[in-house]
Amino acid sequence: MGIPLLDLKAQYLGLKDELDTVWFEVMGSAGFIGGPRVKALEEQIAAYCGTKYAVACGNGTDALFLIMHALGIKKGDEVITTPFTFFATVECIAHLGATPVFVDVEPGTYNMDVSQVEAAITDKTRAILPVHIFGQCVDMDPLLEIAERHGLVVVEDACQAIGATYKGKRAGSLARAAAFSFFPSKNLGCAGDGGMITTDDEELAKAAKKMASHGSSKKYYHDTFGTNSRLDSLQAGILSVKLPHLDEWNAERAAAAALYNELLADSGLELPITRGYGDAVFHLYIVKAESAEIAAKVIGAMGEAGIGTALYYPLALHEQEVFALNGIAVPSLPVAESCDNRTFALPAFPGITREQQVEVVRVVKEALAL
Repeated sequence: MGIPLLDLKAQYLGLKDELDTVWFEVMGSAGFIGGPRVKALEEQIAAYCGTKYAVACGNGTDALFLIMHALGIKKGDEVITTPFTFFATVECIAHLGATPVFVDVEPGTYNMDVSQVEAAITDKTRAILPVHIFGQCVDMDPLLEIAERHGLVVVEDACQAIGATYKGKRAGSLARAAAFSFFPSKNLGCAGDGGMITTDDEELAKAAKKMASHGSSKKYYHDTFGTNSRLDSLQAGILSVKLPHLDEWNAERAAAAALYNELLADSGLELPITRGYGDAVFHLYIVKAESAEIAAKVIGAMGEAGIGTALYYPLALHEQEVFALNGIAVPSLPVAESCDNRTFALPAFPGITREQQVEVVRVVKEALAL
């Protein structure tokens, strides 16, 4: 049977009437950019995350960039972050002329190893950018304590973690500001690109909103250079329809992860570790093979069986060619490097059936036994 990594078609069909209504209303109104739908979504996301403000923007990458720009990150500054994430995390640092400084990750969670952060701080460090990778929050309390001791700001890359919790608080409310992505494959995804910033900092929210609209807070009047990063009303409407279902979908992802943990306990794969300080939302269910060769064998077998999968990630960020080409020195980070071509995803989308998961496990175990 064919089993996708994520079944967006089924998600659409389950909400077809509501989503189609949004489409026809937006097209009929010809109100495509901004407007009441975007404002409503900002209010809904702020309420959901537990923050005072939310600022919509074009995508998650822009959300990170706008936050960093609003914080005044500039050339010569350093930002401590993780090498195990999507490239956008470091792009937002580099585009401001700052330098990403990598620390290694924890085995099993693949989140930033907070115990290594303090040693990476220099007199050029201005911020720390943890990523709640695959939908589980970084251990934020000790990270925030380090930042406070050194006068640094912490920004959450929560692009994969909407709905995740840490000690009773939701991702997006744990630091100075946070960035979310609404790329279609995210736990809360639209029908294209979309992003959001959450914060309790009114001045940061105003600065990010202004920057996202060509540096203008009044049409055709500009007192700074900005960019064009606006969420359109169609995407906002789609997200408003989906948001009430998010907690249920996240619970279904967590249930799928629990079943995989049970069925794969004796497989020889390294299964994801979850920490007791909060709820993970399993944007992806990631397993780690003993070698890249074994991972390739399993991935190949899944492909032949019509089962969706992908490497996350084939190469850690600090090993990417761009850093060597730009003369950026990077340390040896053994845990992140051990994941190269070895960590891959199993289907764990909302609505996946036990039968489908059993089939995935059968194919995986047969490949491992070869």
